[in-house]
Amino acid sequence: MSSTATVLVEIGPNPPARLDKALARDVPEEANLSRSRIAKLIAEGAVARAGEVVTDAKAKVAEGEVVTITVPEAEESHMLPEAIALDVVWEDDDLIVVNKPAGMVVHPAPGTPTGTLVNALLAHCGDDLSGVGGEKRPGIVHRIDKDTSGLLVVAKSDAAHHGLATQFEKHTVERHYRALVYGVPDLADPRLKGVRGVSFEQGGIVKITTQLARHKTDRQKQAVTWSGGRHAVTRARVVETFGQPAALALVDCWLETGRTHQIRVHMAHAGHGLVGDPTYGGRRKPSETALGSDAAQHVRDFGRQALHAATLGFTHPVTKEQLRFEARLPDDMAGLIAVLGGKPD
Repeated sequence: MSSTATVLVEIGPNPPARLDKALARDVPEEANLSRSRIAKLIAEGAVARAGEVVTDAKAKVAEGEVVTITVPEAEESHMLPEAIALDVVWEDDDLIVVNKPAGMVVHPAPGTPTGTLVNALLAHCGDDLSGVGGEKRPGIVHRIDKDTSGLLVVAKSDAAHHGLATQFEKHTVERHYRALVYGVPDLADPRLKGVRGVSFEQGGIVKITTQLARHKTDRQKQAVTWSGGRHAVTRARVVETFGQPAALALVDCWLETGRTHQIRVHMAHAGHGLVGDPTYGGRRKPSETALGSDAAQHVRDFGRQALHAATLGFTHPVTKEQLRFEARLPDDMAGLIAVLGGKPD
């Protein structure tokens, strides 16, 4: 927004008990205000009713009340643009889809304040960014780990940010990953049938359903839990196997939910940790008998978790066009699969 804007919200019938939820439900769509943004504006004193400022997001509201939201002009981002090359798959006025390389962090953090995807996008987009969250910056609606490669969509406008966030919240975004794992998630494996949270669907699909929460002793990790945490569902299907007998598998994994480290944690829980994953892959060693000494050494030397965000599909939040993108395996994963005798991607 180029200047301060005032948004009037009339509370509709049977409003939620909380002010922030009622405003999120009834705010005009064209205002492009998410619930988190509304909560922030409430805390900042930018919300009023009957001329009185309300700073309690849990305040009660009644049908017919008119609430005023004052949306300030977006501030310049505190993050700095950096001229970092990007593999842009799609771009228009509202969003950009990039193929992120392994090794790049998505968003600046205390340990990685620069060199991130956001820094690169600030330079690439220049002034073509709206006031996402009250600050002129790219709207990050989902992330992939630093050492995971592949497709990521980022909002450039408030409308895109609000629309994409809603789709991710409702789990309507199509996300398929390619993972190279130890062993073969085979439906005929009696061990796999005994793993809690694992079930099977037609077409050779393994379904993993658990709760995920922060690890009790290592706050950088996620862990499977059965009480508390957040609901998480991953489906997986074997694409190709490697070795005689089969010792590794290339797996198509797709997300019903999108939790931190979800695929890595779920595949490890099922007994099929990712090659190269130092956090969840365990201490498994590739079988030289099954793979041959040269191929086994290449597996040992693979320097990151073998995970690639290969497919991304969603509804364009502004034009309503159905979009679907695919990204071929990066050179390191493709090269490893070639050494294993696999088919070209």
